[in-house]
Formats: sequence, C-alpha cells, structure tokens
Amino acid sequence: MDPNTFPTKGNLILAKNSLALSRQGYELMDKKRNILIREMMNLVDQAKDIQGQIDETFRTAYAALQRANMEMGIAFVDQISHTVPIEDSIRIKTRSVMGTEIPLVEYDKSGNVPTYAYYSTKMSLDEAKAAFERVKELSIKLSMIENSAIRLASNIKKTQKRANALKNITIPKFEALTKDISNALEEKEREEFTRLKVIKRMKQGA
Repeated sequence: MDPNTFPTKGNLILAKNSLALSRQGYELMDKKRNILIREMMNLVDQAKDIQGQIDETFRTAYAALQRANMEMGIAFVDQISHTVPIEDSIRIKTRSVMGTEIPLVEYDKSGNVPTYAYYSTKMSLDEAKAAFERVKELSIKLSMIENSAIRLASNIKKTQKRANALKNITIPKFEALTKDISNALEEKEREEFTRLKVIKRMKQGA
C-alpha cells in the first residue's frame, strides 16, 4: 500500500497540493493547446493564400515562357536556361512557439541577376524569369509554412494527450484520494469525540 494514501493530515495536505498542481497543469496544457491551434490555423490560412499565388504566378510564368519560345526559339531559350546557377543560398533557422521548434527559411535574393544579355533577348524572357523567381520565393515560403504547420499539429496532439491524462486520470485520482483521506480523518475525529465522551461519562459516574 502507498504510504501517501494513509489517512493522515500530512497526506491530506500532500494530496490537496498534488490536486492543485494537476489542475494548474491542465489549465496550462489547455492554454498551450489553444495557442498552438490558433497558430496552426493561421498558418493553414497563409498556406492556402500562398498556394493560390503560386498557381497564378505559374500560369503567368508559363505564358511568358511560351511567348519567349515562340519569339526566340526553344533551342535558344534552352541554351540560356543552362546559364542559370543552382540555388544554394537557402538558409534554415528555427524559432520556438510554445516549445515547438518551427523553421525560418531565408534565401539571398541578390543572386537573381540575369545571366543573359538584354540586347539578344526579348521582354517575354524577362517576364518569364521574374515570374519563375517569384514562384521560387513563394515555394520557399510555402514549404516553411507547411513544415511549421506539421510540427505544430504534432505538438498539439502530444499536448492534447497530456491534457486528457491530467483531466481524466490524474485529477480524478487526487480528487478521490483527497475525499477518501478527508472522510477517514472525519471518521477518526468522530470516533475520538465519542471515545472522549464515554471516558468523561465514566469519570462522572465514578
């Protein structure tokens, strides 16, 4: 038998303290879960908005690329495409939201200078390049937001599990223990009071 369940005043104080801490812990978990849910829903809204922008920008980019292919020839445009450097300026940092590490993606836009001569190309190629650069920027942002939402969802699940454990197991356990110890102590006090009354009556009768 757990000695902390013995009906003593010390154990009653311990049980009440544990109950208060459990309730406080549940409130904190509940607040944390609500904050994380709000943050995630905000990210979901952002992701939808950015996905819409990407779709629209892709259409613009492909239309401009099609014009460039027609005006300058597919072979020449393909030749220019091989001069575009590989993107290697992306950097990933993190920030914490209620203990959840979510990514912050950064990249250097200064490398987005044309790799072809203006005099030998058409404006449609410039428009296509600008649109595809915008698609890249939006895709980087979308990947950061989607990754953040996934991590937040995972933490929400863990937080919900802990909150449920406190609400459905820990708090009822200490509520029952507090009640049982209180009832046992009250019963002891009544027995002691009755015993003292009997002793007093016996003394008076002596």
